[in-house]
Amino acid sequence: MLTSEFRLFRSAVMGLSIALSAAITSPAKAFDINAGVTKESGPFDLFKFGFKAYKSGQKEEAIEAYKYAAEKGHTGSRWALANMYADGDGVAQDDFEAFKIYSEIAQQGVEPGSEDTGFFINALLSLANYYKHGIPGSPVRTDLSQARQLYFQVASTFGVAEAQFQLAQMMLSGDGGTRSPQQAKKWLNQARKSGHPGAMSVFGNILFQEGQSARGLALMTAALDRCKPKDCSWMESLQEQAFSVATEGDRRTAVSLSHKIATGSD
Repeated sequence: MLTSEFRLFRSAVMGLSIALSAAITSPAKAFDINAGVTKESGPFDLFKFGFKAYKSGQKEEAIEAYKYAAEKGHTGSRWALANMYADGDGVAQDDFEAFKIYSEIAQQGVEPGSEDTGFFINALLSLANYYKHGIPGSPVRTDLSQARQLYFQVASTFGVAEAQFQLAQMMLSGDGGTRSPQQAKKWLNQARKSGHPGAMSVFGNILFQEGQSARGLALMTAALDRCKPKDCSWMESLQEQAFSVATEGDRRTAVSLSHKIATGSD
């Protein structure tokens, strides 16, 4: 259900917000009093223990520690638990359980500059994704208007490229609200400047259709250098279709421009 770009974003949140692996090198021990950490320990100590356990492959102990820390209000532990439920990682996959935890994080909010900002953003994006698709067998139904509002919140407040891309896609199709091609172009342009390959490809295709053939084709070509192999299929289709109808001059110009775009010099 999650897009690959969003999975990469979530991985980045893990790397930025939980920079513990370098500082915590001892192997995880069983979750008991001998490890120096119990359910009565402070939330951050429980979180650190859970992270060590997770990195060591002891996911049941990680879940137990995260749950105790989450009960004490630790946002990072809630987020880690939600991800494990969403991915079926060490626990039976349960999107509705993940949805409930992400909702708790979103309702809690975040103070400007808080170290929990990454978790909050991720929770909003996860909720938007669930509202966009719904969760079969649960009370969560598809709600495109809610999904669009959440993408707008993350795109405008935090400038996250994935949210900008998803919002633009919904604006182009009119999902969850009015169709707004010009607003969609604005968000796509912002996202592509951050290096988002999907936004780069769609924005390039729009420019191509508007008559900016060389630049549009260049953006679509540059996107292929950034996308992950499993995500490149639809981008390749757009680029190949444009390439087949472009003039030889536009093709040559596009190749030259695409190198500048790929290196960030354009």
